[in-house]
Amino acid sequence: MTACAIEAPSAEGADGVPEAGCVITANGAYAARLARAGDSWFPERWTLDGPEPYAVPLPGNQPEEPGTEVQPMGDGRVLIHRLAAGRHTFSLLYPTGPGTGELPLGAVECPEPGTRLTLLPPAPGGVRAYALAAGPRSGVVWLVAGGPCGPERLAEVPGHCSGGVWLDGAGRMLALDRELGGRTKTVVVDLERGEVSPLLQIADGSDDRLLLADPDSGLLLISSDAPSPGRERLGWGVLGSTLPVRFPECLRVPECAVTPFAIQPGQALMPENCAVGLRIDGAFDSWVGTWRPAERRVRHLAAPEGWLAGAGVWTRDGVLRLPYATRATPCGVSDVAEVGDVATGADVAADARDVTSVADVTTHRTADVTTHGTAEVTAAVAADVAADAAAADGTAEVTAAAEPDPPVPVVTRPVPLQQAPLGRLVTN
Repeated sequence: MTACAIEAPSAEGADGVPEAGCVITANGAYAARLARAGDSWFPERWTLDGPEPYAVPLPGNQPEEPGTEVQPMGDGRVLIHRLAAGRHTFSLLYPTGPGTGELPLGAVECPEPGTRLTLLPPAPGGVRAYALAAGPRSGVVWLVAGGPCGPERLAEVPGHCSGGVWLDGAGRMLALDRELGGRTKTVVVDLERGEVSPLLQIADGSDDRLLLADPDSGLLLISSDAPSPGRERLGWGVLGSTLPVRFPECLRVPECAVTPFAIQPGQALMPENCAVGLRIDGAFDSWVGTWRPAERRVRHLAAPEGWLAGAGVWTRDGVLRLPYATRATPCGVSDVAEVGDVATGADVAADARDVTSVADVTTHRTADVTTHGTAEVTAAVAADVAADAAAADGTAEVTAAAEPDPPVPVVTRPVPLQQAPLGRLVTN
């Protein structure tokens, strides 16, 4: 089957965040989307890790409903989530010569009125897939693909849940935004133990959400109204460190919605150097922004024609790959090289002057989570920032210390749950 597929169903997530035009695996090898041929919708898989990207249509016996969810797996198969007669069914699709093979996985029923079941972002490794059934009073995490025998209920989280961010490379620690008592805070679900623990609380009266996380560096992208009550701001923090949560002024684009969609991987111990891809939605158009925490500005870039808005992935070398589809190129990827600047002394001084006090992040003592072969990495940088600022202003002399031997390579534990004070300070 050959089709010129340009459109994707426009949709908005349950938490108000615009949904991406396609879904990409955690390693960037495959993508999947619901494409259109005439008046019919069908799943389409993109292969992104070869010399040239190419698409494989996976039409079934009948057209799909707009809004049907698809997600690529690590082996190239595509998970499809359909809603029929009140039942959520799941199947794996794969090409079989001229046709499409389908492996049914089972179904999930959500008897509580007002419950919305959606696929969670692709898990690291690409072997398993998960879904969140978000009800008015609680959310349930389901394993819907990769289990031993059909969908499996893993954990229940009290409160209305949304979002979904993976915190580790093993696909065990899942962060969810939970609304409880009129406030939204981020919690962590240990999918092996079924345990739920608080993660992010900037101030008692603030709404705090986790948007993105990078397991390699620990960089977190956060949305919160702590610095300006009633108005969401985009900020960043570092998992398991004492780095203050910062809300850079450059991430505020007047009359535009700014949504982070990709973080550069492979920057262990260097969260400030991670490049971040931003989707910027204005009144009449959408475009791409790139930003690094070490910089104090956003680079605004024209999106490629036909960009599947909100979709993209960074390579370890700092190249942002943006999938697009046009009539001339039904399956294309635009590579944008990101060149970072070195933060100057004036930038560091400005960062330090922007520090303002906010209520401490609540720390919770919970059962320790152990992961074989991993180690915690924490960084106390607030004092370093102050020292650098003083040096930049000429008020103190900084003497270089002897450089220690290179540390033994370690993997940061996804969340030291009881030791993740995402900063006792909030800065602009």
